Amino acid sequence: MHRCLKMLPLLSLMWSCGGLAAAPVFEIEIRDHLFFPSEFTVPADQKVKLIVYNRDSTPEEFESYELNREKVIMGGAKSVIFIGPLKPGIYPFFGEFNPKTAQGRVIAE
Repeated sequence: MHRCLKMLPLLSLMWSCGGLAAAPVFEIEIRDHLFFPSEFTVPADQKVKLIVYNRDSTPEEFESYELNREKVIMGGAKSVIFIGPLKPGIYPFFGEFNPKTAQGRVIAE
């Protein structure tokens, strides 16, 4: 088979993905075992990129049963979590290591 024909499926995949829009980005921080902001609104029915910065020196876990996400973020580090697409509604999340203080919610509209 000619070399150009072998590359056709790969080029086709690259071309079809080129028109996709990037996911909206939202940033939150963990400071003093709290999420800032503790509540934010994302577009419904759209995938979202969430960047979580842990400003504390200790690890924290971003966890949400409703979002089906669980991610440990080491102290002084950041992590990327993709959520959605979400139906309109309220989706709580919490810090597994400090569940009484580290609480928040995502509102999809």
